[in-house]
Amino acid sequence: MGKSIVALSAVSKGFNDGDKYHQVLDKIDLQLEDADTIALTGPSGCGKSTLLNIIGGFEFIDSGKLNLFDEDASQWQDKHWSQFRRRDLGVVFQQFNLLTPLNVQDNIAFSLRLNQRPWSPWVDHLIKQLGLNEVKKRHVEALSGGQQQRVAIARALAHQPRLLLADEPTGNLDEKAGFEVMQLLTELANESSTSILMVTHSNDCAQFMKRRWHLEQGKINESPV
Repeated sequence: MGKSIVALSAVSKGFNDGDKYHQVLDKIDLQLEDADTIALTGPSGCGKSTLLNIIGGFEFIDSGKLNLFDEDASQWQDKHWSQFRRRDLGVVFQQFNLLTPLNVQDNIAFSLRLNQRPWSPWVDHLIKQLGLNEVKKRHVEALSGGQQQRVAIARALAHQPRLLLADEPTGNLDEKAGFEVMQLLTELANESSTSILMVTHSNDCAQFMKRRWHLEQGKINESPV
């Protein structure tokens, strides 16, 4: 077995909607290990993005226990969460969330600057593999959706994080571009020994991951890929 990256024990999370309470996660147990790649599937609104947000520290659990890198994350202060997100975490959002005033190169360099790390041969390799060399001086709002998603992937992997959270990374792409992005994402994550937890509605995208978790009615079950 590999080293534990993420471990949830009896984790529950819900929301109040007026006078109704929605149980999104119901005493979930799961573990993600070093070099795991996992597709998280389930119906719309079942809590997939909520689970990613909990692991990234953007939302907090109601009960249970969240361990990150064998540490009890419930004991973490804001400074520790910030350090984790800056150094160990990469995130690929469905809506890209690129910094529109900046060009492609400066967007990719953003995570490096946060970590006070220089541009490296690894980043040059990322840009080359993702087909961004020709557009690295272009402002991101001038790019196609597929190019913007590639920039988002390069930015998320530039600092070689230990964990990558990806929320529908091909949701805005056509089938061909989506296939290419998934191929590159998994190859590059493998090269940098990054674990992946990816939300997807696509069976084709899920096939790129080694494991598959299905979330429905608050419960997670592992299913064959």
